[in-house]
Amino acid sequence: MGKVTGFLEIDRQDRKYKPAADRIRHYSEFLIPLSEEATRDQAARCMNCGIPYCHNGCPVNNQIPDWNDLVYRGNWEEAARNLHSTNNFPEFTGRVCPAPCEASCTLNLEDSPVTIKTIECAIVDRGWENGWIRPEPPLRKSDKKVAVVGGGPAGMAAAQQLARAGHEVHLFERNAKAGGLLRYGIPDFKMEKALIDRRVAQMEAEGVVFHYGVNIGVDCSAAKIVADHDATILTGGAEKPRDLAVPGRELAGVHFAMEFLPQQNRRVSRENFGTEEPILAAGKHVVVIGGGDTGSDCIGTSIRQGALSVMQLEIMPKPPELEDKLTTWPYWPLKLRTSSSHQEGADRDFAVMTKEIIGDNGAVKAIRCVRVDSKMKEIRGSEFDLRADLVLLAMGFVSPVHEGILQELGVALDARGNVIADTLGYQTSVEKVFVAGDMRRGQSLVVWAIREGRQSARAVDLFLTGASELPR
Repeated sequence: MGKVTGFLEIDRQDRKYKPAADRIRHYSEFLIPLSEEATRDQAARCMNCGIPYCHNGCPVNNQIPDWNDLVYRGNWEEAARNLHSTNNFPEFTGRVCPAPCEASCTLNLEDSPVTIKTIECAIVDRGWENGWIRPEPPLRKSDKKVAVVGGGPAGMAAAQQLARAGHEVHLFERNAKAGGLLRYGIPDFKMEKALIDRRVAQMEAEGVVFHYGVNIGVDCSAAKIVADHDATILTGGAEKPRDLAVPGRELAGVHFAMEFLPQQNRRVSRENFGTEEPILAAGKHVVVIGGGDTGSDCIGTSIRQGALSVMQLEIMPKPPELEDKLTTWPYWPLKLRTSSSHQEGADRDFAVMTKEIIGDNGAVKAIRCVRVDSKMKEIRGSEFDLRADLVLLAMGFVSPVHEGILQELGVALDARGNVIADTLGYQTSVEKVFVAGDMRRGQSLVVWAIREGRQSARAVDLFLTGASELPR
């Protein structure tokens, strides 16, 4: 505990955003970091609770009180070492994680949790600046060869852990670069992609071999990959989007969010997106259907592209401004969350169901909506139309894509269409084949993907050698 009375004397202070009028002109990150002194003060607010609920609130079980104390005492290098003992990529989570750890903080009972996410990001950024984060190649190599199929955070975490354990690791990614949704979903203004490139370079120095532009099960036989390796981990994510089955869905100008967002990411990185028709919001009235983080990313991207207006629709009722702490803490609460993108000029409407997409000459011109009650029943006489030149469907993901590798291997699926495996062995129904991340658990957070990647790596190491020094 850095300062016994810190939580009584110091108010919560978090990172600020650059002004919206400035930040919507570019795709660069716009968070303003705290100064070293302010970060130290915020770390001093940690009470080192007898039961630190933040440990369980954090999916990777970060040792949060420990590195808060180290930051307060100025031992940043040891704080970076401690942070990396549980999280391979804290610069990712320090930018895009919703921070369930802060919801679990004891000080959240008074709506002033420790700024855990900000401190985490400050530690890892300082670690890179000072050269404390270096490749960690294994002291000795095994004779085992592992394939990791899918280059998102789960695959990257699994590959890095297994390479450090001494195995020969080959990571197969169907896109031109690694990162998964971190690269081809989350906008650059939330997380710049050079951060991923830096980690890829570290992993390559540790022995991971990256194979890009390879869609296993389509371009290459999945059975051959399994046969050529001692173990294979499937980390392809949950990429099948939830569709909107209404009249007019086929009209031009109606797209999935994951058709829209990756294009802009590729524009920023000057990566070619082939023969795809460009999807742009410039000069258009945009309607985003879906109230989650993906919808928020569509808003920020549309505004930067020059949309005339942006409306976000959510079928669920409007959440309360504040949760009831006594019934929710230390769990993740349902409450109204306003993102930086919402603050840039979007409107939101809740308890709205889309009934029809209206077109003219084959292109979308409006959507017909109706209000619903708390039981999702339509309210008679509440129909209304919204002007729309571009409709983006951001209603989440239902399962992994089954066509290709999953069908070829014939792995068992659960009722939701996810690959069946437990969280101890991470083994699928197919011999030598493991699974981790969203492909196993369904649509989830980056931090959960990292956790499952790490845990599956230990399970594979144990499977290959009979023992493992990798942490769970």
